[in-house]
Amino acid sequence: MSLRIDLWEANNNQLKAVPTSELDFEQRLEDWLAKDPSLSGMDVLIIGRQLQTTFGGRIDLLGIDSQGNTALFELKKGRTPRDVIAQVLDYATWVKDLTYADLDGFCSKFNGKDLSTAFRDHFDDAVPDTVNAAHTLVVVAPELDDSSERIVEYLAEEAGLAINAVFFNTFKHGDTELLGRAWLKDPVDVEEKRESKKQAPWSGYWFVNVGEGDHRNWDDCRKYGFLGAGQGERYSRPLTKLRVGDQVFAYMKGIGYVGYGEVTSEAKMIKDFSVDGSPLLEMPLQAERPWENKEDPKLSDWVVGIKWVKSVPRDEARTFKGAFANQNIVCKLRHPETVSFLEREFGVNPN
Repeated sequence: MSLRIDLWEANNNQLKAVPTSELDFEQRLEDWLAKDPSLSGMDVLIIGRQLQTTFGGRIDLLGIDSQGNTALFELKKGRTPRDVIAQVLDYATWVKDLTYADLDGFCSKFNGKDLSTAFRDHFDDAVPDTVNAAHTLVVVAPELDDSSERIVEYLAEEAGLAINAVFFNTFKHGDTELLGRAWLKDPVDVEEKRESKKQAPWSGYWFVNVGEGDHRNWDDCRKYGFLGAGQGERYSRPLTKLRVGDQVFAYMKGIGYVGYGEVTSEAKMIKDFSVDGSPLLEMPLQAERPWENKEDPKLSDWVVGIKWVKSVPRDEARTFKGAFANQNIVCKLRHPETVSFLEREFGVNPN
């Protein structure tokens, strides 16, 4: 059965259904996503809109993620028939061959700045050396028909294709218009299945970026036993992948690996994290503003508890030429050479 979104208003223990709103869904939603792609739940930079393919079709939105991979969005107004899935796959045959020059041209036209500048403005980092090595396909619709849902499930689960569907519906509540969103499949799971098809097996270790700045400091992480991320859901949400008992290697961008430990508590807002019974925010911290946005779940820093088995100061970070490094906050560590190096350097007995 296809997933659909419904809302109810709770008033005096009584539930009243909020009616869906009839509007020009496709055009308005495309406008919203073009302006703020985070509405999709994905962290991408939109670089093109209504792009003409060489075989006559038009791609609604094309984006690029922090790894330099492309994301294709196809929007449909009503219940989506399975021929739309074929259309998206057809568009993918064109997207897969796009070069850096192509993406740069699209970006310059859409954003008024070249890809290098727009990418750095959005991700605060340089464009990776390799772009468009992979792509994600996203069908955007109010709902899918059962056949389309089965096809998307099959392509994602069995073929390891990064394809998904995200559902948006609008609702009227008095004079207020509401927008609801739900994914057919967790985007993180889809990405990991695709990666597992083409990469080495997962080592069992997690890679976690320390992300030093005004809101967090590695010295605090070492002293009080935690890792954190936040000031936006796209940064804090990846921490929810980690479970108690998971083994992690902490990495500092541009420096190297600085710690190995085990997760002792799952992600929670920083205001709720305690050390030996005392709130972390009451401890003497090196970070300048760890408390900022502490009451806002979307903007607060979130932390996971870590029991450090071995950690080192930043000036003793471990690395080598070719060591795995990634812009993601959390990801599975698969690079065999890096895994062997870290096990030696941090005295880890392989599982």
